[in-house]
Amino acid sequence: MPRAGSLLSYMSVFKARLKSAHNQRTMSGNEHDWLALKPQEPSPSQCCGGGCKPCIYDVYEKELAQWERAKAKQDKSLLMEKKEQSNNSELNPDTFTAFSISSVEQLTEDTYQYRFELPGNSSLCLSLGQHIVLRGAVNGLEVQRAYTPISPGNAEGYFEVLIKCYEAGLMSQYIKTWKKGDMVFWRGPFGGFPYRPNKHGELLMLASGTGLAPMLPILQSITDDEEDETFVTLVCCFPTFDKIYLKPLLQDLARYWNIRIFYVLSQDRAVSRA
Repeated sequence: MPRAGSLLSYMSVFKARLKSAHNQRTMSGNEHDWLALKPQEPSPSQCCGGGCKPCIYDVYEKELAQWERAKAKQDKSLLMEKKEQSNNSELNPDTFTAFSISSVEQLTEDTYQYRFELPGNSSLCLSLGQHIVLRGAVNGLEVQRAYTPISPGNAEGYFEVLIKCYEAGLMSQYIKTWKKGDMVFWRGPFGGFPYRPNKHGELLMLASGTGLAPMLPILQSITDDEEDETFVTLVCCFPTFDKIYLKPLLQDLARYWNIRIFYVLSQDRAVSRA
């Protein structure tokens, strides 16, 4: 029969071991919780390659530093500042904002013009040449691409983008599912074109296919400004005359005295002028 002192000593060691095991399980569970909250490093497909500032990798580094500070202080409330997306309909370079598709127009067999709603008479207020970044998901893989709106930067209540869908394109698979009323996430704006009225006597613009998109806001800015006498020659490259995008808009622009537009058609023998 064990002595009373030995029994008490045994019970003390047993309780200490139980407490240690409990603490280890608690620490393990706590560590698992923090790892679940750790930001995931972006994959290459999530970078649009457009030179955005902040880039998605910049956003990741910022969120990782925020997570490390919160973990060091064991204070998860510090993570509440993190925002991945927003529904306030205000474009933001740091977070993705949801915009509703108000119309879809197919221009050719693979190219579409999409219009997105803005609340009231608000505007994106884009500077010339600025682009915005689209986020999509295909088979669980997040993809991001940059697009330049073709609507004027001060357009009220809407903005429009011109998008060509490719047979094997990841983002194209997502875009092809769009329909009126869908919510789509964008962030931005980024970049820009340092244009100043009358700085140059003449501009030559070369555009192929949807590369026409960043040219249009610049052209519209020039034609809307009665004081801007910059002369512009735009050369557009398309396969055939039937596959030229936005012909009515281009024809309207070509009516201005200082705008000339030429079409180079790779699959037609003729070169036509608007």
